[in-house]
Amino acid sequence: MPTGKVKWFDAEKGFGFLSQDDGPDVYVHADALPAGTAKTLKAGTKVEFGIAQGRRGDQALQVRLLDTPPSVARNQAAARRRKPEDMVPIVEDITKILERIGEGYRHGRSPDPKLAKRIAPALRQLADEFEL
Repeated sequence: MPTGKVKWFDAEKGFGFLSQDDGPDVYVHADALPAGTAKTLKAGTKVEFGIAQGRRGDQALQVRLLDTPPSVARNQAAARRRKPEDMVPIVEDITKILERIGEGYRHGRSPDPKLAKRIAPALRQLADEFEL
C-alpha cells in the first residue's frame, strides 16, 4: 500500500489531498477515512491508503492513520509543565499535610474548615499538573 502525508483536508467540504511518498498527489474524500474516527485529517499526518482510478484521477481508498503530527496545544502544555525536581518538594509537603489530616480522621476529627479551604485549591492545582 502506498504511504504519504496529508497535504490538506477541508472537513467542511469533506475532501482534501494526500502527498504520496513517491508519486503524485491523491484526492481523498471523508468517506475513505477510518470508521469510528472524526471525519477530518490534520495536515502532516502520515497515512497509508489504497488507490483507485476515479473520474478526475487517482483517489485514496481505505485511509489508515500511521501517526499524527504533534499537537500544538499539547506541546504548549508540556512546556508549561513544572520540572520533576521542582515538583518533589510540592508533593512531599502535600503528602505531609494529608498525613496529618488522615491522622485527624483516624481520631474522629474532620479537618479545620480554614485549613480545608487552603488545601482544596492546592490539591486541585496539583491534580492539574498531573493531567498536563
